[in-house]
Amino acid sequence: MDLFNQISDEMPNLLPREGTVNYYGKIMAPTSANGYLNYLLTEIQWENDVAYIFGKRIETKRKVAWYGDKPYEYTYSNNTKTALPWTSELLALKKLIEKKSGETFNSCLLNLYHNGSEGMAWHSDGEKDLKKNGAIASVSFGAERKFAFKHKESKETVSQVLENGSLLVMKGTTQTHWLHRLPPTKLVSKPRVNLTFRTIVK
Repeated sequence: MDLFNQISDEMPNLLPREGTVNYYGKIMAPTSANGYLNYLLTEIQWENDVAYIFGKRIETKRKVAWYGDKPYEYTYSNNTKTALPWTSELLALKKLIEKKSGETFNSCLLNLYHNGSEGMAWHSDGEKDLKKNGAIASVSFGAERKFAFKHKESKETVSQVLENGSLLVMKGTTQTHWLHRLPPTKLVSKPRVNLTFRTIVK
């Protein structure tokens, strides 16, 4: 075994401690990424996301969709979604992501941000429906956006610009120790779609 090459081939960890985030960069050609973006914008069954905060129903501009191996239920922000069956295009992406990351997934939450005014506040994906310390693979299409992490105790931050057709994987104890967000920006006028492949445990 060549230990030196084994270590050098590992993906660098964006986080300084207590968690693992690997950024693979672009994993497909721009033409393929743009083709997927057009498909996702026009063919996915998008819905405005809904959250219940202090009993008040809030509908976001950001749109979401939820797909999976089975009609899994997934609850976050006091709102429950039931997974739609995979499309052939989503299955092809899942296969690609699993090959690149070495992980396996059974579901995917898709997010559509129409422009830079739409984002996501600080949060961690620690819902009881998700596999504990399981990997979450995020694939981005469209506009480049900054993605940020903040340690829950030290408050130190790390950020990464997510490119069109790129892959980022969060795993290990990342959700336990770190928050993440997609900050809004006035510099982006085009849409971004990201697919977060996950593992639901029932």
